[in-house]
Amino acid sequence: MSQRERLVVVGHGMVGHRLVQAAIERGLTERYDVVVLGEEPRAAYDRVALTSYFSATCAEELSLLPGGSYDHDAVELRLSTEVVAIDRDARTVTTRDKVCGTETTVAYDQLVLATGAAPFVPPVPGREHEGVFVYRTIEDLDAIREASHTATSGIVIGGGLLGLEAANALVQLGLQTHVVEMAPRLMPVQLDQAGGSTLVRHIEKLGVSVHTGVMTEAITADEAGRVNGLALKDAAPVEAQVVVFSAGIRPRDLLARECGLEVADRGGVLVDDQCHSSDERIWAIGECAAPAGRMYGLVAPGYDMAEVVVDALLDGPGRFTGADMSTKLKLLGVDVASFGDAFATTEGSLELVYSDAVAGVYKKLVVTEDGSRLLGGILVGDAAAYGLLRPMVSSGIPLPENPEELILPASRGGSTGSGVAALPDEAQICSCNNVSKGDIVHAVEHDGCEDVASVKKCTNAGTTCGSCVTSVKAIIEDHFAKTGREVNRALCEHFAVSRSELFEIVAIHGYRTFADVLEAHGTGRGCDICKPTVASILASQFNEHVLEGRHRGLQDTNDAFLANIQKNGTYSVVPRIPGGEVTPEGLIVIGEVARDFGLYTKITGGQRIDMFGARLEDLPLIWGRLVDAGFESGHAYGKSLRTVKSCVGSEWCRYGVQESVSMAIRLELRYRGLRSPHKLKGGVSGCARECAEARGKDFGVIATDKGWNLYVGGNGGATPAHAQLLAGDLDDETLVRYLDRFLMYYVRTADRLQRTAPWIDSLDGGLDRVKAVVVDDVLGLGSELEREMDRHVASYFDEWKATLEDPEKLSRFVSFVNAPGVPDPNISFTTERDQIRPVNHDEPVVLGSTIPVGGPR
Repeated sequence: MSQRERLVVVGHGMVGHRLVQAAIERGLTERYDVVVLGEEPRAAYDRVALTSYFSATCAEELSLLPGGSYDHDAVELRLSTEVVAIDRDARTVTTRDKVCGTETTVAYDQLVLATGAAPFVPPVPGREHEGVFVYRTIEDLDAIREASHTATSGIVIGGGLLGLEAANALVQLGLQTHVVEMAPRLMPVQLDQAGGSTLVRHIEKLGVSVHTGVMTEAITADEAGRVNGLALKDAAPVEAQVVVFSAGIRPRDLLARECGLEVADRGGVLVDDQCHSSDERIWAIGECAAPAGRMYGLVAPGYDMAEVVVDALLDGPGRFTGADMSTKLKLLGVDVASFGDAFATTEGSLELVYSDAVAGVYKKLVVTEDGSRLLGGILVGDAAAYGLLRPMVSSGIPLPENPEELILPASRGGSTGSGVAALPDEAQICSCNNVSKGDIVHAVEHDGCEDVASVKKCTNAGTTCGSCVTSVKAIIEDHFAKTGREVNRALCEHFAVSRSELFEIVAIHGYRTFADVLEAHGTGRGCDICKPTVASILASQFNEHVLEGRHRGLQDTNDAFLANIQKNGTYSVVPRIPGGEVTPEGLIVIGEVARDFGLYTKITGGQRIDMFGARLEDLPLIWGRLVDAGFESGHAYGKSLRTVKSCVGSEWCRYGVQESVSMAIRLELRYRGLRSPHKLKGGVSGCARECAEARGKDFGVIATDKGWNLYVGGNGGATPAHAQLLAGDLDDETLVRYLDRFLMYYVRTADRLQRTAPWIDSLDGGLDRVKAVVVDDVLGLGSELEREMDRHVASYFDEWKATLEDPEKLSRFVSFVNAPGVPDPNISFTTERDQIRPVNHDEPVVLGSTIPVGGPR
């Protein structure tokens, strides 16, 4: 047997980890002992999802190696170990322990540099002040979070991918956030001017201030050296206590330079197509490498390089010939994608553009001169088509006769299908892990994979950025359909049926508890998926209080306390204001409650007043006063009806043709409290001018000279959709009857967490099917659906009023279970806004009274 050699890997980030994984999986560890030297104190973690660290319970949730070591005798991982020198003649590296400072020499036969990149900090005066950070590691995020405790606002310098991720982090920390970008638009490498402008509008709606086309002159500070703002050239200064640089990255190639390896003109270890450096024993991969002189700043090319090196060490033919630089991310809640030749640099290329400024959607396709092939594109606001479009670029399959259908919304003639079934097997579905459609089909057909989770485990598709998961699911289901296999639509591992089937099971058997349903039709003890789902089904059918003893343990965090929990651990209070109509007396009560309990108030787009910052034990006190004033729960915490927005209608507006306010109030009071698969929103406009934006709602009503037009299936969110006309010129009673049928049909048949727009698309026949069931009553269910809604209306009760009247339910509302009485005066709570002040707990509050004194009509 030949003597084993040693492979030393410098760097244990995502790319270094991938190399070690490939070495184990492909048998390289049969030849080599592998020593991995990681500079950070923890094993490799998902740096792509770094911002999610703020919502994680611990850093281990991001870990790519949860156990902290490799389960293989030939692999040794040394953390907190910095490589300080490479001796090419002796074939050794010198390491320094970052904890105790001792130095050690490690010999190698083959050396792989995976040192990644470092944040670029431009030479801005004042960058040394306290409160200036970079955004690269978990330690960076810990430092930023610590500084945010005494800050009110923050600035991110850099409006690229990393800059917007950093801005998202500051938003999550509750800071008023500014983004400063020297280029004339955000994400200048990925987006054109129109796409960048659309992205700015989305981000500014979230309260983030965007400054493009400006240059930073200096970071200013107070006398103690703490940051207090940013001075901009030819623009007003910006105040902030936290400044984060995210102005790009630079290869960490110092080790290579010091030991005499060739580097590219713009930095990075110069390597050939097998990732060999100028020393045949040294390789470089990831962001520290520069194949053909180019640095790649995405994780997917680094993964490809890792595979190439392992292949080369196994004497294989692998070559790195470039990489797909396509990106799809959700930045600050906005879908953004860029792929292929996004800027139409190909000679003779043409652009197809769809733009909807109202919905905040911008889509561009770049096609060949004859319109036969897709070259690239940009998607902002709605990137649902990315899973189909990007593989079309790499596979070169012909475009359809009307390529504009690929980006038009369904209501404008666009394609509603996923389209992945038409892709050839060689089409790349997961660019991060280089997984083709054929790889996924093979996993399903030959490796026994039957769902997305098993395909992920088998192929790694969807395990990095996750943008291809929808396409993976569609490929699985398409293959099952073609081969006559049943598609697995199980709710979870405990129930082998779908949500809609479970709804019918409960209705037929009349089960009233989760335990009954689980015993008869499930296995195990239940989980965070099936428990809230069954709770919602039981609430939809029987409308019992969600905090009744037998239902209490099924609820998610928000329903469990009848309030939305906020990121700082406090809760929101949202009373219902039907149609947006409220009396002066009601407004006064809301103002007094917000003042007395130190709550931040905000008027919403749904014509309500949200109050934020309530402590758990104060919720009953707050709601006691609101209920006394005639207010009810607005169900902002539940998967149920939120609001029915209204314009002022014919009573006030000279253009109004119907009384929209009265109709909005009627509908909101009828459907309030209706538990459903997802949240529901409605709107009523008094004329075709559409001031209530009814076509952006799950159900929208627009007045005509003859009555009402009813639209259904309008949603915001990740995939915005305009509502489509279900029926026109309806009288009041017919409108309500059709809405009863539509909503109950949706509640009975939709999947878990499926909004009305994708639900309609998922039906065989789409909107035509909904019309047939709701308007034409082809199933003969019309009367039954109406009776179910009547039963809901008759059984409605205000959840907060009922809670206030029940001591057992009230006993849950304590912040400290071992101190259920008056809060300890020695415990102080800090707040994030100056306007919030402590509650006066000495003020007497009477719970349970129902005397109306000026609430909503």
